[in-house]
This record gives sequence, C-alpha cells and structure tokens, in this order.
Amino acid sequence: MKKNLIYGLIMAILGGFISLSIYKVFEPELGIVKHTDKQEESKLVNLISPEPSANVDYITAAEASIDGVVHVKTVGTVEYHQRAFDPFRHFFYGDGSYHQKYIQPIKGAGSGVIISPEGYIVTNNHVIENADKIEVTLNNKKTYTAELIGRDPTTDLAVLKIEANNIHHLIYGNSDNLRIGEWVLAVGNPFNLTSTVTAGIVSAKSRDINILGSDPITNMSSIESFIQTDAAVNPGNSGGALVNTKGELIGINTAIKSNTGSYAGYSFAIPSNIVRKVVSDIIEFGNVQRAYIGVSIQNITQELAEEKDIEDLNGVYINGLAENGSAKDAGIKEGDIVKAINGIAVKNANELQAKVGEYRPGDEIEVSLLRGEKEITKKVVLKNMEGSTEIISNDKVDMLKLLGAKLESPSKEEIKDLEIKGGAKVMSLFPGKLQKSGLREGFIITKVDNALVESPDELLEILQNKKGGVLIQGIYPNGREAFYGFGM
Repeated sequence: MKKNLIYGLIMAILGGFISLSIYKVFEPELGIVKHTDKQEESKLVNLISPEPSANVDYITAAEASIDGVVHVKTVGTVEYHQRAFDPFRHFFYGDGSYHQKYIQPIKGAGSGVIISPEGYIVTNNHVIENADKIEVTLNNKKTYTAELIGRDPTTDLAVLKIEANNIHHLIYGNSDNLRIGEWVLAVGNPFNLTSTVTAGIVSAKSRDINILGSDPITNMSSIESFIQTDAAVNPGNSGGALVNTKGELIGINTAIKSNTGSYAGYSFAIPSNIVRKVVSDIIEFGNVQRAYIGVSIQNITQELAEEKDIEDLNGVYINGLAENGSAKDAGIKEGDIVKAINGIAVKNANELQAKVGEYRPGDEIEVSLLRGEKEITKKVVLKNMEGSTEIISNDKVDMLKLLGAKLESPSKEEIKDLEIKGGAKVMSLFPGKLQKSGLREGFIITKVDNALVESPDELLEILQNKKGGVLIQGIYPNGREAFYGFGM
C-alpha cells in the first residue's frame, strides 16, 4: 500500500512537469495572455489616435517654439464697490444708499507668445486684466517691463510690447488647415514651471464653451470658436502657444474644462487666424475693428430641419436681417443657409462668427448660400457695429470706457414726450466717470457745459476736447431734470 502511494506521488509530479513543458512550448500558438503587475511589462494603447509619426521631428518643433514663449507676471489692484446705507447721504441716490469702495491687491502669472522681432507679445486678456505692472521673462531668463498696447475681452486677447530687438518669435500658421487628429504641442509655464512642452492631438474644432462675455460698453459679442486638444494645459499655460509639428503658431492656449481647476483631459486654444487679425488691429488702430454681416442666425437642428424641409444639417440658417446691414444690401434673404465664407465651409454659427471675425469693416467677402435647392453666391461688403464701413477710432472706444456707459439715442417717443431735440441716453452703467458722479441709468444727456447734445456721437466728440471739470445737463424719462459734474 505504501509503495503504491509513493509510486502515485512520483507519477503525479512527473505528469506536472510534462504538462508544464507542453504549456511553455505551445503558449504562443494558444494565444494565452499573461497578467502582470510589473509596470515595465505593460503597455497602454491609445485606440482613439495613432502614436506620433516617427517621420516627424517633434524635438525640432519644440525647440523652434520654446524660445518664443515668455513667462508673464502681473501686479495690480481690483476696485470693487458694495452698497451701504446712510440716511444723511440720501441725496446721492434718493434711497439713502451709496457705493463703498474697496481696493484689493492682486498678483497673477501666465504665459505669452512673441509674435515679432520688435518685441510684440500676445497673451490672454485674463492674464493681464487689472494689472498695474506687467513683467515678462524670456526663456533665456532676461526680464523686461512690458507695456500694454491694447486688449480685447471679447476674444480674451491682449498685446504687450517690450523694448527688445531681433528676439526669437513664432511664425503664424493657418488654423483653418488644422485637422482633427493632428498632433500639436502646448508650450507655456504651468504652475510657474517655466518652458514646459506637452503634446496631444486636435480633439475638435469650433468649440463654444461659453466662458467669454460680450463687451458691455461697445456691445461687441464674444467670439468663441476654440480648438480643443488633449495636450496637458494647466493654470499658468494661459497665453502660451499651441504649435503644429512644424513649430508654427496655430493657437493661444486659453482655457481648460475641469471640475478641479487642473487639467482633466480637455484644453482650449484661440485659433491663430483670429489671433493674427485681433493683434494686427490692436497694433494698427488701438482697438479691434469688428466686422458684421448683418444677420440673425441659428444652428440647424433636427427640429428646424423638419420644420423647414432642410436635408443637410451643416450650415447656418438666417432667420433675420439687419436694416441697412451688409447682408440685406447684398441681396441675402431670410431662410437662406450659409454654407461657406470665401470658399471655407462653415458648419455652425461658431464657425461663421469666427470666419467673419477675421475681416475688417470695408472688406468684401464671398458668401456661399443654399436657397431652397439652389446654390448661389453673394459678394458682401462688411460693415462695423454702427452700420458703416469706416474704421472706428480708438478715441471713441476709450471715451466710452472712461465714462463707463453704454449709450443710445433716445426714441422718437421720448424726444416728443420730453420736448427735447435729441441726446445721449445712458442705457447701462459700469465703473467710470458717470457712475461716480451719481448719475442713474435712463438719464438722457442733452447738454455739456451748455453745448447742445443731440446724439451719442456728439457727446463723445465734445468730451474728447474737454479738460478739467465738466457739467452735464439732462433729463430722466419721468421728466425730472438733473445736473452732474465730474473731472476729465
């Protein structure tokens, strides 16, 4: 019995060795997968996009761009107001309340991109907003004090200038040529880690993430048509470069979409074609010359397509025309569908606004339309927000911001009921001269130092030549006349 047990044990061990040998020999053919916890033996496969091509020199692209990206630091203050109540100050607002002013110091940091050898730098408006002092450090560690040339909140862009010559700068690429899946590099200074380069692909184009507001004073609408990438971007990358594998600037990194405030897989950049136009306007004119096509538009949804019997949902539906607008002058009609601008296809409202935003008032564009089943083309001369093709002076915009007001002409009914010849009606107030003087919204300015005012343009023209104290006179819609004074 004992001998049988020993014999059985020996045969079992021998059989195990034979089985193991067969397993090792035939393992590759059987397709058996080994599981291991050793990190060096595992590999993650990206099923969404291919690996970077071995034929592209990413090192050269990074080296070509890294010296053109700077570190931006700011020091400034924020002024904010809170309503307080004082019965002895009831004459300020009539309800006994007044503004209590507070000043809060702030510091900020971000990135910027050198776009000319003369020292012009583009960054995000939110990087330098409220800054009293802007300091720029190049990749070679040289530091400069930067001058703010101008900014545009509606695209979140700003232009700086440093006193330097023949410095390394980036060359603009054509963001219209970007393709989804194309590899890109993000260059910036996340978390104050200077000269950091990350890589990713273009995940989507023409993204509207609803983070930019319209300019409340000029009433210019924001343009959101972001390039979405999966290149890692974090706080401090704002204002930095998004470049293609040639090292060309194809975007300005601006935002991330995250629940934590840090990178979570989505980052967004302003396309270079928009950047180039905004920067050029600011340098040449001091402000952005926004062009308008003069239409009310909407995306083509499934519901609209069924209602209007539209087969192709790509394009932009025109549901209204501005009086004396460019589109109406060109013969465009309600119900037309915009398919392309200057041969570049537009699939949605974001793409249309971004494309028109690349042009100035007075420029002529070719608009491809679908009218019913017929394809037509119209040549459209773009106009500014005032309905003309003229360049809007920086002095006018600056004066509106100094006053802190959105102005309109009073209605015909108001002119008749109040027995005035015209004026400049204060539609909205923001921090500025008028708000500080105690003036309230709805006030119609009819005189400045006894000089008659019949329109907003006349008001701005008069005030541009004023120095020292100014006395304005006017009337509220309820018929109450009032006087306000402030210094220019």
